[in-house]
Amino acid sequence: MSERFSNLTKIPDVPAAKMLADANIRLKTPLDAPASAKASVVLAELDAKDAWVDMLILLGVILPGRERVWWACLAARDYIGPKSDADPLPLTVAETWVFKPNEDNRDPLREAMDHALPDDDTVHCARAALFADGTLGTGDAKEHPAPPGAAALSAYAMNMVALGKLSDKFEQHKTVLIDRALDIARGGNGRIAPKAKEA
Repeated sequence: MSERFSNLTKIPDVPAAKMLADANIRLKTPLDAPASAKASVVLAELDAKDAWVDMLILLGVILPGRERVWWACLAARDYIGPKSDADPLPLTVAETWVFKPNEDNRDPLREAMDHALPDDDTVHCARAALFADGTLGTGDAKEHPAPPGAAALSAYAMNMVALGKLSDKFEQHKTVLIDRALDIARGGNGRIAPKAKEA
């Protein structure tokens, strides 16, 4: 197996198929790997089949909650740019939650989503954070489960938005999105630079 998919220490040591089933998500690519295969094996197979969409979906599923939200926030930053006073509120509150994932920082997430402009795609970051622990929110909402896979699909959606916004760098950027998630899965901060093209 490629070193690209090794040492994913943040990923649960359970079959990828189980994590996908728990999230009620199916990949479109037929897999040769057995149902018992771990995420690294499935990612390597998807990579060999150039099934990058399924790779992004699977990465959204397998990353732990906080790491998943950070991955989504970095994707938003790809086209929004560095932190500024003009940042959309859903992105700001999602980043705040990543750095201090407590209930006080979770409370503003839903309000930020409710008051976001219709074209503000960073609501995906806030939604991924709000549902990160598998519940609907804080207070009474914490007693109710979030829709299966909602956080994972929100993170995936944010990455797809970023890819669309940077379509002039499509091939390079889809690799960045995947390698960033893999870096986060190894315990890194996801701040990776695009690899230079070979001559």
